[in-house]
Amino acid sequence: MRKSILSLAVAAAVLVPGLAAAQQPAPSPLTGNITLITDYRFRGISQTFGKPAFQGGFDFAYQGGFDYAHPSGFYAGNWNSNVAENAGYPGGNLEMDFYGGYKKAFGDFGLDAGLLYYYYPGSKAEFLFNPHSPTQTNNGTVYNTEVYLAGSWKWITLKWSHALSDYFLVPDTKGTNYLDLGAAYDMGGGWGVNGHVGHLSVHNFSEASYTDYKLGVTKDLSGWVLGASLVSTNAKHDCSSGDPYCFFKSTGGTYDAGKSTIVLSVGKTF
Repeated sequence: MRKSILSLAVAAAVLVPGLAAAQQPAPSPLTGNITLITDYRFRGISQTFGKPAFQGGFDFAYQGGFDYAHPSGFYAGNWNSNVAENAGYPGGNLEMDFYGGYKKAFGDFGLDAGLLYYYYPGSKAEFLFNPHSPTQTNNGTVYNTEVYLAGSWKWITLKWSHALSDYFLVPDTKGTNYLDLGAAYDMGGGWGVNGHVGHLSVHNFSEASYTDYKLGVTKDLSGWVLGASLVSTNAKHDCSSGDPYCFFKSTGGTYDAGKSTIVLSVGKTF
């Protein structure tokens, strides 16, 4: 899930008329990025129990992807990350996102529309449940399909995402919505600040609805972007009251995946 610390969207190519266009090589339509991050937070909820999903001693979660953009504004891409199976993907530890869409700029304004498919190979959806739909079950590999529409003005973006399938195959949650207001401001000298507030409305499962927040700063060092963000949610934070974001640890006990935390990252786009 792009579960977003660093954006993987590719902007449409800018056409430069006249001699300048002939003298400068056309930008490559293929870009990629890699990121190391201390806690993979998707919509404010930890996917790695506050630490690397690789449980063999790694200090950071690995995330990577690639995108293909056509000069007309069409784009497609893939993004991947390791996850913890107890974060809602029983039997799986890998997230693979596939997306495509169209982006168009109108001066300081922009529109972006597309489709995003989340896939968790090896996971088993039959272990997921919705207490309000005890007789409904889903089988097979966990996935989620969303359509999204975003509008932007300069450094501010408002994005709406709508689940076309049961939300990550939790039964009877088709039609779940996520509204995301974000801002990223370039302060110059390689410094940037960013903020975000989002609200998830889970269809037929109101206890799973919540609001998440993020406030962060970035520094570009010769193409390597360092980031630090405060991430929080207003989820229940009470593992004794059936909070759906209190995940069971494989070693016993529970983990509040929506608690406040500082997330550190380093990434590069190429």
